[in-house]
Amino acid sequence: MAQTKTTTKKAANKLTAQEEALKKEIIGKVSRHFGKVIEDATPQMIYTACALTARDQIMAKWTVSHKEVKKEHSKKLYYLSFEFLMGRMLTTNILNLMQTKTYENVLRSLGYEINEVAELENDMGLGNGGLGRLAACFIDSLTTLDLPAYGSSIRYQYGLFKQKIIDGYQIELPDPWLEHGNAWEIARPEETVEVKFGGYVSTQWQDGNMICKTEGAQTILAVPYDIPLCGYDSKIVNKLRVWSAKATDTNVSGKIEKIVEERLLAENISNILYPDDTSTEGKELRLKQQYFLSSATLQWIFKEFEKAYGNNYAMMPEKIVIHINDTHPTLAIPEMMRILMDEKGLGWDAAWEIVTHTFAYTNHTVLSEALERWPIDMFRKILPRIYMIVEEINRRLMIGLEEFYPGDHAKHKWMAVLADNQVYMANLCLASCFAVNGVSQLHTQILKDDIFADYYRMNKDRFFAITNGITFRRWIANCNPALTELINSKIGTSWLKNADELAGIAKYADDKDFQAAFAKIKHDNKIRLAEYIKENNGIEVNPDSIFDVQSKRLHEYKRQMMNVLHILAEYNRCLEDKEYLDNYYPKTYLFGAKAAPGYTRAKLIIKLINSVGTMINNDGRINGKIKVVFLENYSVSIAEKLIVAADVSEQISTAGKEASGTGNMKFMLNGAVTCGTLDGANVEMLDQVGSDNIYIFGLKADEVAARLRYPGDDEVKDIYSTNTQLRRALEQLVDGSIVPGANNLFKDLYQTLLFGDYGYPDTYMVLRDFEEYMRTQEKISADYQDKEKWLHMAIMNTAMAGFFSSDRTIREYSDKIWHLTPIK
Repeated sequence: MAQTKTTTKKAANKLTAQEEALKKEIIGKVSRHFGKVIEDATPQMIYTACALTARDQIMAKWTVSHKEVKKEHSKKLYYLSFEFLMGRMLTTNILNLMQTKTYENVLRSLGYEINEVAELENDMGLGNGGLGRLAACFIDSLTTLDLPAYGSSIRYQYGLFKQKIIDGYQIELPDPWLEHGNAWEIARPEETVEVKFGGYVSTQWQDGNMICKTEGAQTILAVPYDIPLCGYDSKIVNKLRVWSAKATDTNVSGKIEKIVEERLLAENISNILYPDDTSTEGKELRLKQQYFLSSATLQWIFKEFEKAYGNNYAMMPEKIVIHINDTHPTLAIPEMMRILMDEKGLGWDAAWEIVTHTFAYTNHTVLSEALERWPIDMFRKILPRIYMIVEEINRRLMIGLEEFYPGDHAKHKWMAVLADNQVYMANLCLASCFAVNGVSQLHTQILKDDIFADYYRMNKDRFFAITNGITFRRWIANCNPALTELINSKIGTSWLKNADELAGIAKYADDKDFQAAFAKIKHDNKIRLAEYIKENNGIEVNPDSIFDVQSKRLHEYKRQMMNVLHILAEYNRCLEDKEYLDNYYPKTYLFGAKAAPGYTRAKLIIKLINSVGTMINNDGRINGKIKVVFLENYSVSIAEKLIVAADVSEQISTAGKEASGTGNMKFMLNGAVTCGTLDGANVEMLDQVGSDNIYIFGLKADEVAARLRYPGDDEVKDIYSTNTQLRRALEQLVDGSIVPGANNLFKDLYQTLLFGDYGYPDTYMVLRDFEEYMRTQEKISADYQDKEKWLHMAIMNTAMAGFFSSDRTIREYSDKIWHLTPIK
């Protein structure tokens, strides 16, 4: 956005005393921080001043709530996650402070609109996809429910990456999200800790216990930054602590070139999220990142605990709970053992008793290839003491497994932490945590029946199913204020904290006035998105068309490929059948996705989406009835524009592969109708909204599993030979019609579908589910033209989304696993 004052769109009203005071604060911030009078301030300065005034209010609450937490000796949650995808904070924090109107009026009096000022904030580069968005929702709900909790992550200097699409290809650029600083964070250099890598381990005996010390190690400084977090009309303020890596002076000596090199190597640890791990250097950097987060956080936890309870470490399970969000922070488990034994003097048994009653673990995947593991040689070299502890955990685990599964060596190997020269992180969690949970009913059942079945049989009571949720404050109140106001006008405002009350609008699903208002809000949101697309993509899209959206991380199991093949089939039919073209209801297909830098096939699918879009968008023969748009650099802020404008939400992953999903819930909440498989939380969405208000298709999880167990290509051959529309779309991948002259460009995608990577075709059931997907899409187009029916479905989706509030999710975690008490 240009750095100029915007033209005031609405006349400013006379300000209240509270608003005048806020205006004076903003003017003062501009003066003190930038040395400018308000008339000369840039919009960026106005944003920063607004953020600082909001932060001041949050910090005032923090001081009070921190005293309450200390006074009540409340149990605390430490939530460790490699990602916290917070998005922009200004409007969310103002909403949670219950001051949205106040800031709107004050900014308008200064000649600005709040949304335009908020656009100047960079999204925090602390995450990538669903894992980070979930963590952000959780910390919002924890705070809104007045539960004492701290998030912990890494302060990535450049985030994941900034996605640039050049000639249809994804190009990864650094994401300079900190270029203007971060107004919300507070540096805590006085709480810096040391993290050690490499070296060797020396041992000595003390009071009958072996004490180990790492010597000759590389020492990295972990510098904490705190981001205070307020909940919606909450009493307390929690915080997200993020760690930045710095070199120590003791590490850098000698020639200037060597000093610079070592400093860069140290600070690489907190440079980017998920460095490319296709090389040994990339793998080592990822492992270092994981230990860096784990060690820094555990050292902080111990300092906080000792301030309150001294060295009474046996109390730790009573006073703290540490939750591992996926396996990235798993090294916190052996790190806690190291601190208890080597620094606090406890023996193994006493330390293990504490650790195994302190840690809980959430699994987020059923894909075996996504379960983290590290080469033992690399692990031992980088973390020699931690490896010794993991080795002992595994030795004792094997003794226990022999007792429970005597003589079953294949099972022992499958369950081992150390096997096949690898360290298996999920098994380390399963061997150590007092609670393990999946993130939907189906996902948890698969964990218990399949991937973690052997551990489940050993201790069924520690496995829990807790379906994910989203924060309604960000994902409707903040990003869809018009729909929020419409709902408020019918059922009041308390549903924002008691989401079950949202069901109260179900009785208006067939009310003509409510339908008309609902439809206008959706259409206005579509117009705004169309303007964004025109400005950023140079493509004109029709707001009256069906906005069909698939926005999620690019992975084969999420089946963006099936979506593209279907678009090709529709396009071909429009060209071949004039009557079909004449009757075809216009559709705009919208994609948002990033592919991991080393995931070559996923990046090729992005190229395919863009190439198909270029071909279709520029073909005048179809009269603009189909448009294909790929939204570059998909982020929380783009999601806030996209989700509120969607008519159809594509949740079409291979059944049994998606753990839960949260994007599906955001679309549902904002009145999009789901087209999906019975996968992840789609199962519960069907239960909530009913089969008349959702489109379900495709193989079920057990049917997918059966086909994967008994491979064979006859079924795929039959589909290829009998489905002419699919065959034509597949042939376009290799006949040069999509990108003229580039016949082999998409050959890999063609071959993996028809022949497979290891002799098994169509691993993700794209071809097997295609025909039913086509029929479902035809039904969607027909139903959309029945406006009353469609609006009934859309309103029912919003009405029945209450179950998917992250407030409900957090209450379940607290009741079943954490046992936290709200601050009064």
